[in-house]
Amino acid sequence: MRWKGRETSSNIEDRRGARGAGGMGGRAGLGGLGLVAVLLLGMFFGVDVTPFLTGGGGIPTASAPSGPNSIDDTAEEFVGVVLADNEKVWSKAFADSRIPYRNPTLVLYSGVTSSACGGAQSAMGPFYCPNDQKVFLDTDFFRVMEQQLGSRGDFAKAYVIAHEVAHHVQNSLGTLEKVNAARARASQVESNALSVRVELQADCFAGVWARAVQDRFGTLEPGDVESAMDTAARIGDDALQRAQRGIVVPDSFTHGSSEQRQRWFYNGFNTGDPNACDTFGASTL
Repeated sequence: MRWKGRETSSNIEDRRGARGAGGMGGRAGLGGLGLVAVLLLGMFFGVDVTPFLTGGGGIPTASAPSGPNSIDDTAEEFVGVVLADNEKVWSKAFADSRIPYRNPTLVLYSGVTSSACGGAQSAMGPFYCPNDQKVFLDTDFFRVMEQQLGSRGDFAKAYVIAHEVAHHVQNSLGTLEKVNAARARASQVESNALSVRVELQADCFAGVWARAVQDRFGTLEPGDVESAMDTAARIGDDALQRAQRGIVVPDSFTHGSSEQRQRWFYNGFNTGDPNACDTFGASTL
């Protein structure tokens, strides 16, 4: 992925070095597959991660740094470039549709911090909080991606950021509010199914973003998309459940299967059209 030396976003709030601000109770760290299963789960949708937080295994949790260093400075620049690209793509898309849009803020933190959706800690992975319209990211997550998910390519990391920004796009369209209201009236199985549609649409929007930055900036290099899709395969609900439980329970899916996540990303990437991302109107996913 070609990103070095490019324009960065100013919508970054750096809280690294302010460890303990708005501290969060509960488990201080999650090891092995218990941690991997929690990665990328959205707080807003109330995903039940309890089955993944018990047991767990022998891979140590990556420790968070005490403050910024040269590695994190590079990560900050990378995040800034990816966020700027998202801003350009989605600001134009909303302007073309004559819909008001405000760019999200991305919060960089180390260890723990606070959000308008509650406390945050690094083991949760990146997430979007619609209450304050901010994406939260502990840059140590990138090391976790490399060590536990095998995701070493820059574009795989950019895909994760684009997925979270896509939740902001959904929030700006009013989708999250409608889904949350529907989930409040739904059974657990129905609620899970709605969450899957939200997450697959975010994957599709991430694909739209990827197509746009490639067409406009020539960002992608050979193997980039494949790297991101390998990450998507590893964090599909079926892959996580099979690794943790040894069985797959589709009714408990909250993000979609590996195949679904890859296919909806490609729907967005191949068309470059947000209208191709209507997971709520799709009869099958």
